[in-house]
Amino acid sequence: MARAKPRLTSPGGSHPTATAELSPTGSGGCTLTLGGDWTQAAQRPPLAAIEDQLPAAGVLSFSARQLASWDTSLAIFAYQVMNLAEAGGLQCDPSGLPPGVCALLDLAAGGQALEQPGPSPAAAVGLLARIGDGTLQRFGWSRDALAFLGGTTRAAARMLRGRARWRWEDLGHFLYDCGPGALPIVSLIAFLVGLILAFIGSLQLQTFGVQIYVANLVGIGMARDMGAMMTGIILAGRTGAAFAAQLGTMQVNEEIDALRTFGIDPLEFLVLPRLLALVAMLPLLCCYADLLGILGGGLVCISLSDITPLQYLEQTRQAVPLHHFAGGLIKATVYGVVVALAGCHRGLACGRSAAAVGEATTSAVVTAIVWIVVWCALLTVVFNLIGV
Repeated sequence: MARAKPRLTSPGGSHPTATAELSPTGSGGCTLTLGGDWTQAAQRPPLAAIEDQLPAAGVLSFSARQLASWDTSLAIFAYQVMNLAEAGGLQCDPSGLPPGVCALLDLAAGGQALEQPGPSPAAAVGLLARIGDGTLQRFGWSRDALAFLGGTTRAAARMLRGRARWRWEDLGHFLYDCGPGALPIVSLIAFLVGLILAFIGSLQLQTFGVQIYVANLVGIGMARDMGAMMTGIILAGRTGAAFAAQLGTMQVNEEIDALRTFGIDPLEFLVLPRLLALVAMLPLLCCYADLLGILGGGLVCISLSDITPLQYLEQTRQAVPLHHFAGGLIKATVYGVVVALAGCHRGLACGRSAAAVGEATTSAVVTAIVWIVVWCALLTVVFNLIGV
């Protein structure tokens, strides 16, 4: 039996009008047509009148074609109507509501879909599908990394032409943070690394009575590889992680979106100062680490043998020519680029949650350390081939 189409409106007055019209459908259900302005300022139609007109069975659907504007009051009203309908044995189809209202209803339902849930897609995913998904994800990461590298290169080219938009104040702040701010931890680690190298070498060379060659071991090891590598790893854990956390937090707070809205390229404004600071400071820290490592090695060598400080310094001068230090400085410069790019890329690619910031920070450190080791191996082979 067909019913009349009652039109429920809010009480009159100066308030906006919100309407709800319940009409039957051919399948025995009904459709609730919502119209007008469903805002907090509008008075909603009485919920009891809707409850009295609901059929005993069928499907309750919604139509928002006549809706002018809405806010959370519409979602609250629809949620209450659906609860009443489900309590009376009706099924509900909220697909006719605006997408934002459907999202709020899903959230109110505890993240569960209001329609009949289907089978879980994860249960049907096999091994080959997971391998394929993982491979595609890795390709996506590689594509994003190449896009970031290309964008940073273009930003650096604009900076060389004087067209990049960034602040010298930021560069000064990062120079201090990457340089003098890192001196304590670099001093401790470099001194201990030199001490350890000298202690291990002294124990072995003492068998042959040639402890003087500990100076060769420590000097060449620190100048060519260990000074630059340890400094790069320290800054990867200290500065690279800080860059990723800073940019990730800005991503969460939508500050990077605001920069793009103002027409400012984040690669110029945020990445370039950090990149320049690390590239400038890491070779200087490498020199400092080399000297402290040699000093630590000399302390052990002098303590465990009859070698005088003057003999140790003279042996170091003869064993370590300047081209060894030059090779270490080249490696340190490359490590600075690697650490800065890893930290900034992971920060800009961060999601919009606190957990995503933590993941970006961890990923930045791991990526930087892995690429430092890779570049160390590649440059060592290259230097050996060209005789450096």
